[in-house]
Amino acid sequence: MSLAAYQKQVDDFLQPYATPYWSPLSEFAQLAEEVGEIGRVLNHKYGDKVKKASEAPDDLTGELGDTLFALICLANHENINLDDAFEQFMHKVSTRDVDRYDKKGPDNV
Repeated sequence: MSLAAYQKQVDDFLQPYATPYWSPLSEFAQLAEEVGEIGRVLNHKYGDKVKKASEAPDDLTGELGDTLFALICLANHENINLDDAFEQFMHKVSTRDVDRYDKKGPDNV
């Protein structure tokens, strides 16, 4: 499914609400909160923060989904087509940044 299809799915889900989208600042705050939860999961898995025995198991998949939903809400509110945004990004990294990082050699393909 394209990002535009996900954007429509989110919009269709939210339109029955009196205020389908929060203000852009509130949407950004929600996005930042969700990204922070991804950080928490990764810190438990790979970092120095020890998970409390009383805490529920980490759910990276769920946190990524929450973050994607929040990002789509912000894009929808600002009338940004995420397919276009992603294509612009890929063009940038495949042209401007093409030699920015080391590439695998023939021995480590």
